[in-house]
Amino acid sequence: MRDIIRFAWGKSTLGDFLVAVSNKGLVAFEFANQRAAMEATLHAHFPDAEIVSDEGGLAKLVGTMAQLVEQPGLAPDIPLDLRGTPYEINVWQMLRDIPAGETTHYGALAALLGTRDARDVTKAIAANPIAILVPCHRVLRKDGSISGYRWGVYRKKALLQREKEAVIRQATAREAEHGVRTAA
Repeated sequence: MRDIIRFAWGKSTLGDFLVAVSNKGLVAFEFANQRAAMEATLHAHFPDAEIVSDEGGLAKLVGTMAQLVEQPGLAPDIPLDLRGTPYEINVWQMLRDIPAGETTHYGALAALLGTRDARDVTKAIAANPIAILVPCHRVLRKDGSISGYRWGVYRKKALLQREKEAVIRQATAREAEHGVRTAA
């Protein structure tokens, strides 16, 4: 049976994005400045699949993803259909374990994988097709500086700042809630 990949476009404050799903879950969530080029890339990534535009059918998911761009600390329950090599999928799963508002560096991930060479980790991160939900934006250089980001360094900076602000808001809300309970 031929794989069917449905896709739709959305807009956010960080630019246009594409969402694509299989019958198992999200296979791509990518920012794109050129829609035609992104659609060609989608066809190239899934050469044996039938690629179908489904703006109406994916409207709710597009809305959820647009909200996620604005509040990247959210953890929506969206099933993922991670497609890559076993090594890439392992690295992507490790990225998903990094809490919102926190960062790590390439070498730390490499060490967790039992190697000192971060180049393979860097390649796996660069191949990640699912922005934010597989949070490669949370990986920095060892010195804490921001390195490249597949969808633009300005987006990486914005996502990190938005997560930091969300964590502060959540902590403030918890403190306020605790204070109200203590006073009661």
